[in-house]
Amino acid sequence: MAGPRNGTVALPLPLEMRWDARNPLPARWVIPEGRRHRVPDADAYRPFDFTAAMRQLCDDVTNRCEALWHINMPRILVSFTPCRNRSRYGLQARVTPLRFREGALTRRHGNVEYQVQRFFVNSREMLYLLTFCLPRFLDQTFEEKLITVFHELYHVNPSFDGDLRRHPGRYTVHSHSKDRYDRDMAELVKGYLADHPCPEVYEFLQASYRELWDQHGGIVGVVVPRPKLLPVGGAAARAAARSQG
Repeated sequence: MAGPRNGTVALPLPLEMRWDARNPLPARWVIPEGRRHRVPDADAYRPFDFTAAMRQLCDDVTNRCEALWHINMPRILVSFTPCRNRSRYGLQARVTPLRFREGALTRRHGNVEYQVQRFFVNSREMLYLLTFCLPRFLDQTFEEKLITVFHELYHVNPSFDGDLRRHPGRYTVHSHSKDRYDRDMAELVKGYLADHPCPEVYEFLQASYRELWDQHGGIVGVVVPRPKLLPVGGAAARAAARSQG
């Protein structure tokens, strides 16, 4: 098989992605509409770190909400993905499991064994990737933002094994009704907000993306590639051989 047109050899994708002090998690600016060419100098501003604030909020949520006590936030990587358009409708957030059913590391499809890329941060393996679509997520109302946060966290399997929570019946992800699912999340949000002793932890969700940008001189966050499903064993060796052929 011929290689790429520029003569380089296509390397097989790694089964593991690792980030640490020497190779930090990649971060980028969230660019508001109309300001694409006027991003402030990072040395002159202290931009708002969205993923750090969201990680702190999720840690608070999972500590205070009994239905989410099974979640161990240090093993969830929080990131964002840029919107492709400014439509208010579309993806708000997603949680990506880094394991298969019941926490299995690999899954066979036909004659091929597959594995999801494994993510490590400071030598700790992540079990889930929690991603927010920006700036669309920040265009929601305050209540909608919190419902979205609870919605995604509730997808995490009660066994916290890298798989998603599975409901009985045909609709295993959102049960039989997504609307009912979100109403349940709204009730959890109501309980979370009641007599909360430290509202500062979620205060940033009161602002729109443009308000946050203006307040802080910019918004930044972690961006990582979506984990790939890769062949392992003999299938991986054959794929590597083909890429070098």
